[in-house]
Amino acid sequence: MWYNVTMENLDKLQNIIDGAKRMVFFGGAGVSTESGIPDFRSQDGLYNTKYAYPPEQILSHTFFCYQTSEFYDFYRDKMLYLDAQPNAAHLKLAEWERQGKLTAVVTQNIDGLHQKAGSKNVFELHGSVWRNYCTRCGKPYAVQDILHSKGVPKCSCGGIVKPDVVLYEEGLNGDILNDSIRHISEADVLIIGGTSLNVYPAAGLVDYFNGDHLVVINKGMPAKSTAGALYIDGKIGEVFSQLK
Repeated sequence: MWYNVTMENLDKLQNIIDGAKRMVFFGGAGVSTESGIPDFRSQDGLYNTKYAYPPEQILSHTFFCYQTSEFYDFYRDKMLYLDAQPNAAHLKLAEWERQGKLTAVVTQNIDGLHQKAGSKNVFELHGSVWRNYCTRCGKPYAVQDILHSKGVPKCSCGGIVKPDVVLYEEGLNGDILNDSIRHISEADVLIIGGTSLNVYPAAGLVDYFNGDHLVVINKGMPAKSTAGALYIDGKIGEVFSQLK
């Protein structure tokens, strides 16, 4: 059942968290929207903005390879929010980790806000804008090198520099995927927040959870439903800001 944010439901959630010993958080774009980073599918998301090509085409491996300059025009303009700050959700998760209650954050976001908030054990399924590398020699580059470059950023060896983010048509990192599955399968509580569970294979990770309590916090009902979960219709940061 889909519940609004009420004191009764917050109490239920608080009781679940108080009893947790191995909690894992699985988050999506809704975790970052409260920090001013737009998502893809909402009314104000990237899919509803006007470009010469659809964003999902621009952010594809094929487009990066063959229209690299246009890729970087979009990427610099719409994917880099380096001044964004963690919100209440990021900060609460970092606090739970310090307390030894939260074992891992599994995120579909690429903004690095969980680490900025202080979380250490973060599994970035789709990579991070903060890491970049030469496609020829592998030399690493800072995100500032991308932001302040013109056209296609090049390595000192002449190779093209690519963000360490998973584009459409690319597979997820196997090690990160396996570590995420392991933590989710060993968790006694799984909190899913700020995601519609539309994007696979990431959304399929929920199926590995075998613990005691599943909680879903999101604005609107997610595409994937799970029997027995506590569903709360609300913004993840606003909900977490009311928890201990």
